[in-house]
Amino acid sequence: MPVELNLTTPAVLFSAISLLLLAYTNRFLALANLIRNLAQQYRQSQSELLKGQINNLKKRVYIIRSMQFSGISSLLLCVLSMFLIYISASLLAEIVFGVALILLIISLGLSTWEINISVRALELQLKDLREKE
Repeated sequence: MPVELNLTTPAVLFSAISLLLLAYTNRFLALANLIRNLAQQYRQSQSELLKGQINNLKKRVYIIRSMQFSGISSLLLCVLSMFLIYISASLLAEIVFGVALILLIISLGLSTWEINISVRALELQLKDLREKE
């Protein structure tokens, strides 16, 4: 039995995607500040550990950028889907909404990847601290 798409279906994702984008932005800003601080420390010490941490953070920033792009694209396609429903282009609206859902899945998958990288970096940091004790 096919699901009927109406104006409220894509609208339901608005708050979820908006909160997701806010969380992504907060992660991005935190990483940007951390990179700035580590870069300043690196200029003074030329530490290979700091260089590795900066490279790890740089990779995470690029992933977050992709997460944001996918999330924003998903939101835009939800709006387009609503417009298509409004003008009675049902089939096209369903296709566009499906693509929006796929982009949201991609965004969440990238978020999972970024979190895993973050956890691995923290584990290395903790291991380094344990070895120094």
